[in-house]
Amino acid sequence: MSTESQLISKIRSHDAVVGVVGLGYVGLPLAVAFAESGFRVVGFDVNESVVNTVNSGGSHVSDITPKRVTELTDQALFAATTDFARLSEPDAIIICVPTPLSKTDDPDLSYVLKATQAVKAGLREGQLVSLESTTYPGTTREIVQATLEETGLRAGTDFFVAFSPERVDPGNAVWQIENTPKIVGGLTESCHRIALALYGEAIDNIVGVSSPEVAELAKLLENTFRAVNIGLVNEMAMIADRLGIDVWEVIDAAATKPYGFMRFFPGPGLGGHCIPIDPLFLAWKMKTLQYRTRFIELAAEVNSEMPIYVVDRVVEALNDSQKPAKGSRVLLLGVSYKPNVDDTRESPALDIIGLLRSKGATVEYHDPHVSRLRLDSDEMTSVELTAERLQAADLVLIATDHGDVDYVFVGRHASLVVDPRNAMAESEKAVVYPIAGPPRNGSHEIS
Repeated sequence: MSTESQLISKIRSHDAVVGVVGLGYVGLPLAVAFAESGFRVVGFDVNESVVNTVNSGGSHVSDITPKRVTELTDQALFAATTDFARLSEPDAIIICVPTPLSKTDDPDLSYVLKATQAVKAGLREGQLVSLESTTYPGTTREIVQATLEETGLRAGTDFFVAFSPERVDPGNAVWQIENTPKIVGGLTESCHRIALALYGEAIDNIVGVSSPEVAELAKLLENTFRAVNIGLVNEMAMIADRLGIDVWEVIDAAATKPYGFMRFFPGPGLGGHCIPIDPLFLAWKMKTLQYRTRFIELAAEVNSEMPIYVVDRVVEALNDSQKPAKGSRVLLLGVSYKPNVDDTRESPALDIIGLLRSKGATVEYHDPHVSRLRLDSDEMTSVELTAERLQAADLVLIATDHGDVDYVFVGRHASLVVDPRNAMAESEKAVVYPIAGPPRNGSHEIS
């Protein structure tokens, strides 16, 4: 029996051991999905606290309940370790490590390289290595394959390589690991068949593509599509503001067309690890090929300037109330990058806080999901959302529209609100400034 056939047989019988490198918001849900499908899973992470949490039946990822982890650890289906020497144990290794940008917007693949080097140290015949970290086209072939073949083993014959981009949407209760279609691109036909077999045991719908490069570019297209269209609607908000038009009404009207239009929403800026960053991987790659990605660069420019636009809106609202920004008390609602999650990576709220402070404003925040927030050397703590605090604030700014915040309560007690998220359609008292267009007046009158 060939090496390929042996591995596929182990996968289909669930005798294969699955290793997941990186137990963050991508790796932990994936490890749980495979363990719940009946595979024995070993999770690898450099963070000892994460490993201890998992092994004690806990979860540091909001989408995964401790109960699910406990059930798997109690059955010895899932365990975590910091010992990367054990990477020789799994039959399939899935790499889920961060791929940030450097300060010069170049891809930082140091985590991928370190993970691949660790796999290389224990690489044996018959292993599948799948990369899920978002990156530029060519990474799987140029880094993963090339590094692993330094052992003398050959990809596609002795071991197998694939790329399968993560599609995790934190906080999404409908689309999760198991029911989100999974793109898979193998390095060779053997690699492809093995990767399809593995992912097919834990995920409902597998989408096979012809190469790792296709899978890598497909992931970048998904997030570039969103970044460009968000940039477009953000610019439309600024256009609507100049025209004195409510951009939300414009979007609702356009969305009545049953074809040819997809609804996107403006906001205070892009956040998270994917949409603000992933398109720049493609822009960097194309620069090496003497091609300028003009749409991507323009969208990034528009989106990155939205925190400035929102702070200007704050200054405008304060001026209309005859208050200077300097010395004003601003209460920020929400600091995570999207609703109902605790992730603050690349959150526009962080830039907004810095900009408001630079104008002399005193800033507090309330976020039911983020109890503490570190800004450079400063640490902020979420304050309680009370009637007294809302009344004391010169302005309330809704940076993130969490579902468990009572906006009716906010509108009843605040006097002035800037709402770039359109969380407050109506207000009992507060004057509400949307992201664009004229303010919506409550019972409070602007001086």
